[in-house]
Amino acid sequence: MTLLTVWADDEPGTPLRRTEDGEKIAAELGQLGVRFERWPVVEELPAEPTSEQVLAAYADQVARVVDTEGYVLVDALSMNPTVDPEQAAQARRKFLAEHTHDDAEDRYFARGAGAFYLHIDRNVYAVLCEAGDLLSVPADTRHWFDMGTRPDWVAIRFFHEEDGWVGNFTGSGIAATFPDFDTLVATR
Repeated sequence: MTLLTVWADDEPGTPLRRTEDGEKIAAELGQLGVRFERWPVVEELPAEPTSEQVLAAYADQVARVVDTEGYVLVDALSMNPTVDPEQAAQARRKFLAEHTHDDAEDRYFARGAGAFYLHIDRNVYAVLCEAGDLLSVPADTRHWFDMGTRPDWVAIRFFHEEDGWVGNFTGSGIAATFPDFDTLVATR
């Protein structure tokens, strides 16, 4: 199940709220301009699917999001425990630093899990996303992403620009002060 944990941005040891209720998560994030949806999971994907296989499996949902949001580039990416540990650690470090994007960041988890941390209005909202979750982080929202020490996920990414993922790093060390992906998972 998806998990939302909220802290004051200066109190990482004291959660203000925690819920696994999808409707409450969608409502709270919706008040922040963040879209959260649940889609049925396609179980028939190969163990290591190509981007084309993932996009074909979710063609109807992808088409709806593209039509609604005007995205011009859609792909699928994956990380799994068989990836070189140094490559996985390098990817994790890149996304773990607080950053923004000039574009919205939409991700759908077709398999596995990852945590988005949204730094909005003096609060940090950790959204532990799992298979079936679509999260849309609005443009210019401070956030970071943690895939854990043993990444295992398949995600569909949506972009308004052909450039794809471009991060504007804030230089803040805030991400290091909050419980990481592995800790969130262990507290469930």
